[in-house]
Amino acid sequence: MSLVTADIAVSLDLVAAGRDQSLEHPFGPVVGHRLHTWMFEHSEDSPDEIAGILRARAYVMGRHMFGPDRGDWDLAWQGWWGPEPPYHAPVFVLCSRPREPLVMAGGTTFHFVTDGFEAALDRAREAAGEGDVSIAGGPSTLNAYLAAGLVDELRLHVVPFTVGEGLRVFDGVRDLAMVPASARTTPHVTHLVHRRRTRAVPGPQS
Repeated sequence: MSLVTADIAVSLDLVAAGRDQSLEHPFGPVVGHRLHTWMFEHSEDSPDEIAGILRARAYVMGRHMFGPDRGDWDLAWQGWWGPEPPYHAPVFVLCSRPREPLVMAGGTTFHFVTDGFEAALDRAREAAGEGDVSIAGGPSTLNAYLAAGLVDELRLHVVPFTVGEGLRVFDGVRDLAMVPASARTTPHVTHLVHRRRTRAVPGPQS
């Protein structure tokens, strides 16, 4: 059965991105690249988790995850990942300004969605077929889907340092019930998996 999953790296205090993000500092100057050293410098410790991120057949992300620019599009910008992004699948970017689809090498096409996060998820589900859809981030986009109860499996990759301020997972998300599914620790990160709790349907009263 197709699932909506989400992977996001966070600090101990659940910060997924710092303030003052820019081209030079995609996650803010305080956070830097520390949230992702487990993935890029110590990938041998987490092969299954990294493979799980790339298993989805369609992705949804916010505009701020796609690029550093605000306002009008810089059409020369094609994302952080170079000519062949790692997704190899359709990616639906939430934004307020239209842009033509951006076809990249390796099977990734960025589609720019201006009619809301639910419409983006609908399009991603259609593109994925029976495969999973991944909410790729950032934290504000993920929180919108969590608050709407649309994430089936949340995978938090917790890196052992604190930030003290920034954009946190679960900000503004109320009354979310999830069930712990697994936990695994390496010297650089703890991988926590939670699944959405399904509400029991009341049966007939005797």
